[in-house]
Amino acid sequence: MTVQNMSSENTPSNEILGREKMLSKLQHLLEDREQAAQALRVSLGDHEQAMQQLRESIAAQEESLNAIRVQSETPAEDAAALSKTAQNSSAYKLALALILANSAYNPLFVLDANCKIIAINNAAEELFGAHRPIGRAITELAEKPELEFLLEDVLTNRDEPLEEQMSFGKRIFLVRAQVIQRDDYTFIGLAMQDVTDLVRLNRARRDMVANISHELRTPIANIRLIIDSLFHEQDKPKRKQSTSALHAIARETDSLLWLVQELLDLSMIESGQAILRMLETPLSGIVNEAIERMEDQASAKDVTIISTVSSELQVLADADQARRVLLNLIHNAIKWSPQNGTITITADLRPDEIVVSVLDNGSGVPEDQTERIFERFYQVDQARSGGEGTGLGLAICKHIIGAHGGTIWAEGNQNGGGGIFRFTLALA
Repeated sequence: MTVQNMSSENTPSNEILGREKMLSKLQHLLEDREQAAQALRVSLGDHEQAMQQLRESIAAQEESLNAIRVQSETPAEDAAALSKTAQNSSAYKLALALILANSAYNPLFVLDANCKIIAINNAAEELFGAHRPIGRAITELAEKPELEFLLEDVLTNRDEPLEEQMSFGKRIFLVRAQVIQRDDYTFIGLAMQDVTDLVRLNRARRDMVANISHELRTPIANIRLIIDSLFHEQDKPKRKQSTSALHAIARETDSLLWLVQELLDLSMIESGQAILRMLETPLSGIVNEAIERMEDQASAKDVTIISTVSSELQVLADADQARRVLLNLIHNAIKWSPQNGTITITADLRPDEIVVSVLDNGSGVPEDQTERIFERFYQVDQARSGGEGTGLGLAICKHIIGAHGGTIWAEGNQNGGGGIFRFTLALA
């Protein structure tokens, strides 16, 4: 009986515990569902925002499509847009043409059928000193009758271009004119090529052939005449005459050797085969050796060579090549000096170089030719020089001094003071 009563008393408490557990589980389940619902609400918010962005994008696309439809329904606006595009394309092509024209070294023109300027590049403006001369006649700008004749000929004969060589100022140009027909328009293309240096080179080559031919022919002819006089059948040569003739042959032979040596030296220098050995050298030694080697030529004209170069001056130079420069300058001074003339060699000290001067009392160099005399085969005055010399000596001097890092120049004979040549060498 006692046991049954105790179990009946424990039954309500067990049920309460079970219900509490069920309530706890139910509460956890509700919390989990609340979290899931919150996550679902967040997800729905993101989807709603994405949908809003999508609706805005669609609306924008619809506006763009509507604008396209409106443009397609208005042909006038389409024509204006196409015209603007065409204008942009023409401007682009024009820019390319201007860049090509202004990048050229030579002057270029485009003329109309009346020979008036339609287009011009920078090189042409610079040549004629005219800024944007559009609309002006080319003949007014150039004032060249031969140019006018050229344009008339090319307009008459339109099938092929014509060329003519003309001078503008101190420059020489090869002028090329060609007629170009485009639709109903006639254009004249005018191109000018600067050929000044080419013309000068061709002239120098012609002079070279003439000079060398003369230089070779004269001593050979003289030698032949002397030999014929020595061994004439009816007249036995006497010893005194023979000695004099042999001296004359020796002089002519020296002239030939000098010519051959100049040609060889210039060839080696320009080909880069001449090697400079730069050493510290007394300048007076170079000068004195050059004077000794030119004594015979100076004696033939009774020319006196004086040197005032101090023995203390030291230069950084190739002694053989520097001596070659002095030999050429002294040889040139002897040629231009009068009988019983005097040649003076001096040296002036500067901070980092020495200026060597060779002065004579000859006719000197004209002011307008002080630069050209250093060109190959160029001579100041063929008639005045008697046709002597090849015009190579000063060109050789310029190459040698330039290789030393110095400069060489001639001073004009404005006051009748004679010939003056100067060059610089580095101070040791």
